[in-house]
Order: sequence, then C-alpha cells, then structure tokens
Amino acid sequence: MQTTTLEEDSAGQSVLDITSLDVEYQTEGKPVKAARDVSLRIEQGETVGIAGESGSGKSTLALAVMQYLGDNGRITGGDIKFDGESLLDLSPEELKRLRGNRIAHVPQDPKTSLNPSLRVGEQIAETLRIHRDISKEESMEKVYDVLRQVDLPDPEYNSEKYPHELSGGMQQRVLFAMGLVCEPELLILDEPTTGLDVTTQAKILDLIEDLKSSMDTSVLLITHNLGVIAEIADRVSIMYAGEIMEKGPVESVFNNPANPYTQGLLGALPDEDISTELKPIEGQIPSLQDIPAGCIFSDRCEFAQEECRAGTIEEEVVSEDDGHTSKCRRWEHARNNPLQLDHSPESDTEILQSDSTGDTLIDVENLKKYYGGESFFDHFFSSEPPVKAVNGVDFEIRESEAIGIVGESGCGKSTLGSTLLNLLDITDGSVKYRGSDIDALSESELKEFRSECQIVFQNPHSSLNPKRTIGQALERPLELFTEKSEAERKERVIELLDQVELGEEYVGRYPKELSGGEKQRVAIARAFAADPSFVVLDEPVSALDVSVQASILNLLSKLQDEYDASYVFISHDLSVVKHISDRVAIMYLGEIVEIGPTEQIFEPPFHPYTRSLLSSIPSPDPEKSSERIYLEGDVPSARHSPSGCAFHTRCPQKIGDICETEVPPLESVDGGDGTHQIACHLDKEEMSEPIDP
Repeated sequence: MQTTTLEEDSAGQSVLDITSLDVEYQTEGKPVKAARDVSLRIEQGETVGIAGESGSGKSTLALAVMQYLGDNGRITGGDIKFDGESLLDLSPEELKRLRGNRIAHVPQDPKTSLNPSLRVGEQIAETLRIHRDISKEESMEKVYDVLRQVDLPDPEYNSEKYPHELSGGMQQRVLFAMGLVCEPELLILDEPTTGLDVTTQAKILDLIEDLKSSMDTSVLLITHNLGVIAEIADRVSIMYAGEIMEKGPVESVFNNPANPYTQGLLGALPDEDISTELKPIEGQIPSLQDIPAGCIFSDRCEFAQEECRAGTIEEEVVSEDDGHTSKCRRWEHARNNPLQLDHSPESDTEILQSDSTGDTLIDVENLKKYYGGESFFDHFFSSEPPVKAVNGVDFEIRESEAIGIVGESGCGKSTLGSTLLNLLDITDGSVKYRGSDIDALSESELKEFRSECQIVFQNPHSSLNPKRTIGQALERPLELFTEKSEAERKERVIELLDQVELGEEYVGRYPKELSGGEKQRVAIARAFAADPSFVVLDEPVSALDVSVQASILNLLSKLQDEYDASYVFISHDLSVVKHISDRVAIMYLGEIVEIGPTEQIFEPPFHPYTRSLLSSIPSPDPEKSSERIYLEGDVPSARHSPSGCAFHTRCPQKIGDICETEVPPLESVDGGDGTHQIACHLDKEEMSEPIDP
C-alpha cells in the first residue's frame, strides 16, 4: 500500500493549502462529522473542482475556508493556509480584512444573497469601500468597470436597479462582480450555475475562464454538474460523506476513474449516444454522526469486500506522474471494470420511446397567455403593454407520449405548463382535452379533469405541506378525486410509496425528515395517486445531484409505462430532455420555434436558436471539443417583442430585412409528414451550414 504526499511535493506557488481538515457540527445528539481528513491544494491561476452528491461536505469545505461555519460548526483538526499563512490563527478583524478582499465567496443563490432593499451598484460599491480608501465617485467608476468585466449590459443603468428587476443570469453576474471588485487572489464559487439555463450557464463559464486568465485568480469551484467541472477545471476532487475519495487532473479522473464512487457519478449521467436506463448509485449517504470503520462508501459499492469494511482506508497513488490518487483498496480492480462502461444487455434496459401513434389527448391551438392589460386598472390607466408569456402556440400531445419543452429562462415554458392544466386563465386560443375545451368544462367535468391531469413542481420543499405527514399528503388527492373508503385509501397510499421505491415506514414521516430526492418521489407519488392520464413535470430534476436525478428519471419512465400516462417535461437540461422525451418543442419568447421527434431535434437541420442551445451543453468528457455558438445580449422583454422573427435580435444567422419584418411560419423541413417543423426564413441547407463561433 502506498500513501501519497504528491501535492506537497508538486511545483508551483500554493494559494490555498488545506491539510488533514476535520469539521464538526454540534447537534442535540452526537456531533456531525461533516469533513474528515480533507487535504486540498490550489496553485496560483488554477481552478480546482469539488464534486459529489448533496451532503458530501462540499459547501462545508468552502465555509471552513471562509471561517463562516456558524456557531455550531468548528474545525477540530488540520489546518487551512492561504498564501502560506494559517487562517485558523487570524483574529476576527484580520479575517474581516481578508474576506471579500483577497478571498471572495460567490454563493449559489443570488435571490437570497443580494439585499433586496439596496440597488445592486451600491451593494458592490459597499464591498469596495470596506477594503479600499476610496471616494464614492471613484468606487462607482470601479463598479461600472467590474460590471463591464462580467458582461452586464449598460452598467450605469443596471447598477441603479434593485435585484428583483434583473434576470437570474444578470443577478448571478452581479454576485460575480461583488466577488471580483477587489481583485481577489482566490475565488470560491459554490454552485455558480445551478438553476441557470444552458446559454446563461455557458456565459458564466466563459466569464470564469476570462477572469481567471486576466486576473490570474485561483478558483475553487463547487458543483454537482460534472460537465461544468470537465469544461473549466484543471484538477478535481470527488467528495463523499465528508471525505475526498479521488483527486487528480480532470482528464485523468474523468477518463480513467479509479474509485467506484467516481464511476457511479459518471455512470448516472444520461448518455448522449445510448438510450438506456440510467444507473443511479443505490442507497444513501450514511449518517455522519456514527462513522463506520473501513471505507465510508462500502455499503453502496458494487466492488466492496470484507477487507473494505475494516481499518483505515488510505489514499493510494494511481499515477505518480500527475498526482492522481484514490481512497480505495480495490482501485485497480475498479479501474479495470469501470461501472459506467457496462452497457451489456444484462446490466441495462433499453429505453423504448413511444412511436407516438396514440390518439390525441391534448390539442393546443393558437394558445396565448398574457399578463397585464386584463384588469379595469390596466385597461384605463396602464401605459405598459401586457407580458406575452405564451404567444400563439400550436401543438398536440398524444396518449402515452412524452414531449419535452426546452428554452431559456423567461421563454414561457412554465406558464405554458400551468395553462395546459387550467391553473392559469387562457387569454386567447384553446386547449382541448379529449376533444373538450377546458375553458368550457362544467364543475363536475372540471373535477374529473383535475383528477386526470396533474403537475410535479421543481421544488418539493415548497410544494409539500410541512405540517402534513407523507401519508396525509398522498391521501389528500384520493379524498378529493376518488370514492375510496378510508381503508382503501390507506392501502393505496402504501401502494404508491412502494411504486416510488420508498416504503410503508414513510407514512408517518414529515417532509423535513426526508432528503430532497425522497421529497421529489413523494411529490411524484401524489401526482399519480388518482391514476392520471397527463402529467406536467416542471423542472423536476434541475436541483438534484446526478445520482438522485438518475433515480427520478428512471422512476418517471417506469410510472409512464405503468399508468400509460402522457408527459410534458419542462427543463433547461437538453441531455435530460433527450433521455426521456419522444418529441421536443423549443420555445423562445413565448413561441415554439422548432418541434419534432427527439432524434431529429438533435441532428441538423436546426433552428439557429436550437443549434445555440445544443452547442452550450457542457460535456463530462474533458477531451470532447465543441464550438460554442454565442448569442449576443439577453432575451428581449416579453412586453416589447421584436418585430418579424422574435429571435432576429440575437440570431447569428440573420439574413436581412426579412428577419426583421416578416414572422416565419412553423413549417415542415423534412418534406414528409410534417413531424419536424421549424419557424425560420433560412432553407434546410442554410440551417445545416457551419457557423463561425
């Protein structure tokens, strides 16, 4: 057995050096040992990624570096050195001078991190004035400069905005500007792209790369998105249950993983070329109050033997040349039998997509949903035009079909889903369910419609009542929509829990006692309680780590077969949409610009907008190169849609005045049955031509 000190011996100037770090959180019972024997080094100008499931200790590590652990958190062992000086020896005043100045932390959610009562420019300037002897006028000039660096349009104008007046992507840029305004030596990014659509995510990743090269800033990148790490990180550390299981150069770790946990994470990702059932990591992260002997991952590991469950597992050298290490006694066996490459017929079940030959279940004709302009006040006193959230959409959903809805934030995806279910009033057009206009349903017909058409929201934390047990939450739709007796309802609740792979023991639990993935399973079970024929899935996996995401996607595929249900699957993740959908509709500014069978959407010809979305997907393969197609500017206001083609203000293939003056119809591009349609003035050959990135 070999232990390694490769990082200590490597050349280069160390900016951050974490050695054998232990972190605990005090609770009413035993302390939670959130990080144990963690060692990590970041050199000047280097980006190191930290990946792992929720609860692995990634954010705890960032908080420990910043000394932000809170009253119940404490460092019980090891050391953290910044620029050769121990952070643990600094006084509160010395830490205050360091934070935001030489070390900056960009948290995950700008909505909770930005002060809603202060203009964004003032929030950035405040950070600058704390650490610099600078006048108000000088600070604002610096604010404008840093906002230009992060590519925020019209800095003088937008710096006067409050956070709620900016889009999610613009808010994230403000957080970056706040972190960068003092030109830090170390930038800690905690899930900087989670929840962002692919084009905004691509811009943020490019921004990180540009800033790193221009400022020579070192970056600690925390994310569960392996594609993001593959794209911009130099080295990666894989964390599990408070320990680093594997680390090394990104290319070496991702292309030749030497730890079963790393292989499990990579194997849980949807494969772009193979439509197979996803392979999640079975089980859950163990309690960190009672740490078992041996390998912390052994209970979930397919390679584990008795020798793995005893003693202390040391970090072993995989490659002396590049510092690749793995905390696994059987790493050589694991590397020779990689889990994510096992696509044998025995191990994987092929996902058979529907042939879409069923009868029409839902027929959508010229559907419009506008906000504003409807009330008496709006009609007589408001000078603002309405927000055209959905602006003339036509498509149909067949029985047993899954149709994906994709587009940037603000394109109208969620509004469309809610309008299909009659949760929002229709402004114009119609939605017909089994031939009946949902706006004209009687009270009894509407009740039946509600029982047959359900929705699963993105955030199960807010969609489950914290005061109801899981059993009560699942029993409620049975009370509303069925005539089952109490005994039959109780039996059905247990059946539902079994179908979503939970169990009878969850009946009496409350949402706070469940993990994020378990809560989403309960939300899905509730949607299927009354045997629905149609379910809208609104970003159901976007906030989940890759293994839980794989479990939920497999569950949704299984339930669709069992209930013969149709899906509308709303997401900004095209790889997920490709995995689960029979057809895909691409939305832009309230309109469908392309729709067709999934395999045709991912092959040319493309609408220029579709092509840009596809080029922005980060791949977990570090060696995979793709030319990103950049879109200038942000999505225009839905109050003031551009004339002609709505996409012409950002289109890299705009051909002239026709794009600005004439609305392109949604037309067939295959010359056949019209299943693949694109709204674009370009012809098929022009849409297939290469674009200069």
